[in-house]
Amino acid sequence: MEKWIAESSVAIADRAVRELEALVGVSTPSGDVEGANEAAAIAGALLPDHAVVERPECSSPDHAPDFLARVTGSGSGRILLLGHLDTVVAHESHRPLTPDPENANKLYGSGTVDMKGGDVLALGVLRALAQRPELFAEVALLLVVDEEWRVGPFAHVERFAGFDACLCFEAGELTPDGDDAVVVKRKAAGTIEVTAHGRAAHSGAAPDKGKNALLALAAAAQAVAAQHDPDGEDHLTAVPTVVRSGDAFNVVPADGTLIADVRADRLDAFARVLDAIPDEVGGATLTSRLAREWPGMDARVATAPLLEQASSLLGRPIVAANRGGASDASHFAAAIPLTVDGLGPRGGAAHNPGEFVLVSSLQTRAEVALALALAALTAAR
Repeated sequence: MEKWIAESSVAIADRAVRELEALVGVSTPSGDVEGANEAAAIAGALLPDHAVVERPECSSPDHAPDFLARVTGSGSGRILLLGHLDTVVAHESHRPLTPDPENANKLYGSGTVDMKGGDVLALGVLRALAQRPELFAEVALLLVVDEEWRVGPFAHVERFAGFDACLCFEAGELTPDGDDAVVVKRKAAGTIEVTAHGRAAHSGAAPDKGKNALLALAAAAQAVAAQHDPDGEDHLTAVPTVVRSGDAFNVVPADGTLIADVRADRLDAFARVLDAIPDEVGGATLTSRLAREWPGMDARVATAPLLEQASSLLGRPIVAANRGGASDASHFAAAIPLTVDGLGPRGGAAHNPGEFVLVSSLQTRAEVALALALAALTAAR
């Protein structure tokens, strides 16, 4: 292993648990301004001394500003480190960093693996690179506060177009053979929203005078699920996830909403799911739209030489992998061909009460991220 990688990864790991405890200690559900600002303040305190901090406007309205830190050097390469500070966990369900009493390698907590553990590693990589300014012209760290539930366009791509590499710190993984893996291919992701409008009526005295929005949404959910084809050409998944309809047990529901999650290799594949949803069921009308869409990414070809060089620096293989979950890396991949994701620590149960991170992975994944950063900057000379 290259000496700087070995030494820097130890320094990152030595601080990582304390830094993770501070970040996880702040509850940061998407949209909470106070929590986002507190987490940004913690991130700012962990920067190298000469980093310049900006708070650019968030992509989503009514959110706190995002967090951007920049370090300039005397070299020629420019690299973006990417993460997010928000979680899907509501304040009342927030869990601070908590050791597993039976397994010292496991730390529980809201956002530990998605993705405050990755944020801690990204901060550590920034500090390590700041000590070698001859390697780069600029290293930027962008931590957004709306990744978990953004429905509009992503605001930051144009600013970083032309950077030499983007490294995103979503959760890491191992291959079945135990090698370190990074994500270079992701599916496109979308959220379908179906609204139903019917007519209310007394469900006992005059049920047939109503037009049941709930039954219409049930038919829409079945139509969505019928398009589920994960083994097909586009590897399309179509999963109804939320339905809301009805206000009283004895009233025919007049209105309601269905939400479905769709993923595929191409954004265009979502059109056939929308086309399959009927416009009317039992007299209730249905209106369907793609409320949220994220591009996919496929950086397999562009990043193959980078992974080979980083593996050489690391002294062990770094293997290309794909993942179905959405990430902001996908937004940058079109503008920065050398985009690599999945550099965060390993763990599990993201978006669940039992979310955890593996302490042993903090150093090994720091090694992977440092190797990729060094390889990218070396290639940019």
